[in-house]
Amino acid sequence: MIIGRILALIIGYLFGMILMGYLIGKSKNIDLTKVGSGNVGSTNTMRNLGVSAGLITLLWDCFKCVVAVFFVWLIFGFFFDDVEIFKVYAGLGVVLGHDFPFYMHFKGGKGIASTLGFIIALFPMGLPIPACVFILIVALTRYVSLGSILGVLSFAIEMLVFAHFGLLTPPYAGAELTEVLIICCIVSLIGICLHHANIGRLINGNENKFSFHPETRA
Repeated sequence: MIIGRILALIIGYLFGMILMGYLIGKSKNIDLTKVGSGNVGSTNTMRNLGVSAGLITLLWDCFKCVVAVFFVWLIFGFFFDDVEIFKVYAGLGVVLGHDFPFYMHFKGGKGIASTLGFIIALFPMGLPIPACVFILIVALTRYVSLGSILGVLSFAIEMLVFAHFGLLTPPYAGAELTEVLIICCIVSLIGICLHHANIGRLINGNENKFSFHPETRA
């Protein structure tokens, strides 16, 4: 079972390393790691490459977690009766691969879109609250970073609450429930920690606000 968890994690990591924003930028001779925030996620992609590129990046960064989880479910189903825990490890692998791709010296995105995909693929019942928190905060402040931080934080909190009241689907129990909660908290914590620079700018009052218009470059 430990080997199964490791393999699922590796499969997820491989899918997570496919960074759409970075690839689109390269096709236009723009290195996203050297413009804007230097991030290869959907927000920096949208700011520097336009709305369409940003939306494509957002969709893929979410979709790749769904693909990885489906792939693990399909393959592991031939060997195990219960594959739910392996799907969760695959989801974690996608977030890690997106955030820390080895071929980019472990400097990838901030994992918010891939975390969204993690929620959609594994805990869709937990999507409304983080989504509403994100949309509300961005609408009120225009700070995508603040909406992202509070959104992933709300996900971790609601998972703990759902587990306490036995509302998780599927109904994990015992050691597997503990694993799942730890993984969900890890995913959320990574998303928050990778926003450390944004947190500093938010405190100092010089954080970038969201705009649909690409940034101009000399």
